[in-house]
Amino acid sequence: MLANISFYWFTGAIGSSFWPYYYSRLHSNWPISPRQPATAPTGYAAFPKEMVVPTRSVAEKTYTNIQRWTVMKKGGHFAAMEQPGALAEEVREFFRPLR
Repeated sequence: MLANISFYWFTGAIGSSFWPYYYSRLHSNWPISPRQPATAPTGYAAFPKEMVVPTRSVAEKTYTNIQRWTVMKKGGHFAAMEQPGALAEEVREFFRPLR
């Protein structure tokens, strides 16, 4: 976990990693909305222990080009540390048809 935190801190990405929490919890709603949807090809790995797990029908209102939606067997908010192999495989499977 320390290596993961160090990666964010030493590269200067720590601030941007906190931004979604800061913005959505304290100041406003999430900046992506059905009024200005994200249209890029999108994949979602639904880890069962994630803090917030949207339904696909809710996500499709904002992310209008969902190419892949996978319900994962285990893991949560820190999926890259909890289930690195499963997450890596899911990322590969998402990008494979986009080559």
